[in-house]
Amino acid sequence: MASYIIYNDCVLFCDSSAGAAVVNLISVLVIGAGVKMAPNVKEYYRGKNIFITGGTGFVGKALLEKLLRNCSEVNAIYLLMRQKKGVSAEERLKDLCSKPVFDMVREKNPSSFKKLRIINGDITEAGLGISEEDVKLLQKECNIIFHSAACVRFDQKLKDAVNMNTTGTLRMLTLAESMQNLEVFVHLSTAYCRCDLDVLEEKVYTAVHKPRKIMDIVEWMDDETLAYLEPKIISSEPNTYSYTKAITEDLVNEYSGKFPIAIARPSIVTAVWKEPIPGWVDNLNGPTGIVIGSGKGVIRTMHCEPSYKADAISVDVVANACILIAYVTGLDKPKETQVYNLTLSGVINLTWQEIIDLGEKWVNEFPYTMALWYPGGSIKSYRITHQIDKFFSHLVPAYLVDALLFLLGKKTFMINLQKRISHGLNVLQYYTTKEWHFRNNNYKGLRNRVTPEDNEVFYTDASTLDPDEYLKNYVLGTRKFCCNEDPANLPRARKLHRIRYIADRFFKLLFIFLILWTLYSNSHVFTSSVELLDNSLKSLPLMNQANAEEISNIAL
Repeated sequence: MASYIIYNDCVLFCDSSAGAAVVNLISVLVIGAGVKMAPNVKEYYRGKNIFITGGTGFVGKALLEKLLRNCSEVNAIYLLMRQKKGVSAEERLKDLCSKPVFDMVREKNPSSFKKLRIINGDITEAGLGISEEDVKLLQKECNIIFHSAACVRFDQKLKDAVNMNTTGTLRMLTLAESMQNLEVFVHLSTAYCRCDLDVLEEKVYTAVHKPRKIMDIVEWMDDETLAYLEPKIISSEPNTYSYTKAITEDLVNEYSGKFPIAIARPSIVTAVWKEPIPGWVDNLNGPTGIVIGSGKGVIRTMHCEPSYKADAISVDVVANACILIAYVTGLDKPKETQVYNLTLSGVINLTWQEIIDLGEKWVNEFPYTMALWYPGGSIKSYRITHQIDKFFSHLVPAYLVDALLFLLGKKTFMINLQKRISHGLNVLQYYTTKEWHFRNNNYKGLRNRVTPEDNEVFYTDASTLDPDEYLKNYVLGTRKFCCNEDPANLPRARKLHRIRYIADRFFKLLFIFLILWTLYSNSHVFTSSVELLDNSLKSLPLMNQANAEEISNIAL
């Protein structure tokens, strides 16, 4: 029988009867000595007041759902929310709670939604745009902060990215410093915060530029000058997202010692693995956009090194890890910033080619009802072959379709769609043509700090993930949650898929036939050209026999 005890923030665990007796004896001695036992995860979160930014984002939703479902004894969860596109924060929260990701919460513990509290504010505004009354409330009540709000667009202007990701984090740190009962500040960064390094350790790196200096520059410099200097400023990173995440970590580290801080660095965040809904995903970022674009037949080539390892982690594992990171950091109260690379290096070693093959398999098994063409194409190691294929399989069809739509008096869209796809691929392909190695001992060590029961609930070990089953659920999730396609329509989708397959093969054969026919019908031109060339060569002086003999005699 397995036994365990949490003592000095460590788990003593044994799976044998003799070991269990020892553990039980230690437990009796420890309790008898009046030593306070460390709480398990649920006990730690009981009665806590949590402040979350970015709660409406992909990771934010998963984190919020997990807290409501498995840490339901928290006292309150404060969400920083703003009015958006004329919709009030209250209406946005109501809409958020109605999302499919919260189905299990609504089913098992709907009363937990009452623990949600809105903090009207905006991460991009001075003082976070929070009222004085709410500031005082947070200063008095807040125990745990999860700061996940960020601009995740890779092509965002530097000024906007800095204001959101760096200055916004400074505003959060300033507020956190004034909190009376803060136990831990968890900052969500990215494993791609230092793309200039082949190996990323679990430590804070000194930024290339001082974060406060960059904040000052974007504040006073005019947009035109800043746009001109932007490539030089961010030259160490591929885009403004990675750059601002890098300098922001340095900024966060300035506050180490003032309150316990941890930085969580997930790699590419993908659909849910286990809970609450396998395959749940609600955005088109990164791999999700590629899955959908390929499945709908509009992405047929991508610049990618097929043999490189793809490091991606499911959003539910990220949420669980964040909860455990806050738990461990809150108990340890470290003076130095703790860093956790939430990556699967050394855990799951899938190549891009293996992922593409699995994705293709399941996209054909569970096709999209609304698609432009039959899926096809491949990834290219060389940029030149990708560009050639992109011209013939992306641009030429786009112009032909738009020309046909124009002649029919319909609205054209394919050229603009392919331009957006091309831009998105250009940004993403930086990460598919390079390979990084992430040290993740701190992340993997989280499971050793909690009980076996907590490891079951807040699972972070992805070594048992079945890639084939995961990609199957991923594709199904994109159909249902991103494309709003009813699973009941799958028979119709498969019928349309077969029609698209026949059309694809027909037009490919027709294209080959036209090429062969063109060559055949113009063969006399080719033959005449060859004869003309041959006669021309024979008429040259050097080809004349007499001249050849004369030249030969001269040479002798």
